[in-house]
Amino acid sequence: MNFVYVSPTFPKNFYNFCERLKQRGVTVLAIGDTPYHELSDELKRSVDDYYQVYSMEDYNEMVKAMGYFIFHYGHIDWLESNNEYWLEQDARLRTDFNITTGIYTRHIQNTKCKSKMKKFYRRAGIKTARYHLTSTLEKGLEFIEKVGYPVVVKPDNGVGAAATYKISNEEELRAFYNEEHITQYIMEEFVNGLIISYDGIANLNKEILFETSHVFPNPIMDVVNDASSMYYYSLRELPDDLKAAGRACVKSFYTAGRCFHMEFFRLLEDKKGLGKKGDIIGLEVNLRTPGGYTPDMMNYANNIDVYSIYADMVTKGYSDYNHDRPYHCVYCGRRDGLTYKHSHEDVVNKYQFDMVMCERMPDILSGAMGNFTYTARFENMEQVNEFVDYVLG
Repeated sequence: MNFVYVSPTFPKNFYNFCERLKQRGVTVLAIGDTPYHELSDELKRSVDDYYQVYSMEDYNEMVKAMGYFIFHYGHIDWLESNNEYWLEQDARLRTDFNITTGIYTRHIQNTKCKSKMKKFYRRAGIKTARYHLTSTLEKGLEFIEKVGYPVVVKPDNGVGAAATYKISNEEELRAFYNEEHITQYIMEEFVNGLIISYDGIANLNKEILFETSHVFPNPIMDVVNDASSMYYYSLRELPDDLKAAGRACVKSFYTAGRCFHMEFFRLLEDKKGLGKKGDIIGLEVNLRTPGGYTPDMMNYANNIDVYSIYADMVTKGYSDYNHDRPYHCVYCGRRDGLTYKHSHEDVVNKYQFDMVMCERMPDILSGAMGNFTYTARFENMEQVNEFVDYVLG
């Protein structure tokens, strides 16, 4: 089996996908723009061949890399990056080289455009916020007349919380329409809800091999726009309504042979036309791993290896692992320029036996994840909350 892994150097932990695949006898071929001598030793050991391109944005270079691999190794069975930024290019390469184990170009708009996700949520029986694809101020005013202020605007095809913000009055609305936007925006009614995810891995038959959930008390949109500290944590017990919603969405969306990160609101108050307090509402689906070092958090929380589960999915379609969830894993991201009550040394000393990761986040991820990160695991939520208060207080 030949597997082409795209951009294996970012994030740095993604070399683990390559390593586990190679351990199972897969021929792992990687494409990246990092010079070979700058690759980590772990990555070098984890791939059978590496093709450096000068720019991964240059599709012709990517085609040449694929041609090189096919000439030397034969037909490519899988191609993946597990990275939101490259999903469209991944799909194009699969389409052009007839790689049938993944999303094709004809699927990608339904996969990445937030407006098009709505029908898949609907097919799964999940309600979503009402929306409007922005065009003119007049149309925007008509939409707000139906749903009221505030509204949330964001690129219809966008990554993370980039260029996402809340509009609370007509002055802000007019300012939005006076700006020049180079991409299509979607406007949605504001939902007062707690963001909770349903994350996991599905095989080619959309059978779920692993499932978990994370809670995001401070929305990423606010973290990015306010440059504030952030935290999130995993659940030891998955609520039944979340499992039902997530599993229905796995069946509805293009999840075959993929990692997935599905986001939902749990309503914090009744919302006319949408639901009652506590109801699950669809937000958006990302058909890749959760961001940052969340895959490692999954490992620490569950005493498992999600990279191995993924490799098992690719090579045999199933995986055996311990289903226990012994810990909550919690991530805290501190922000440069903010003052915290407790020093780095204080945090490390107090939680030295609970900490599983502690490092500076790459600048490209820091907007959403913070600049310096602390990740720990605990058996109960009281300990999680104490940790968050100590690190971010």
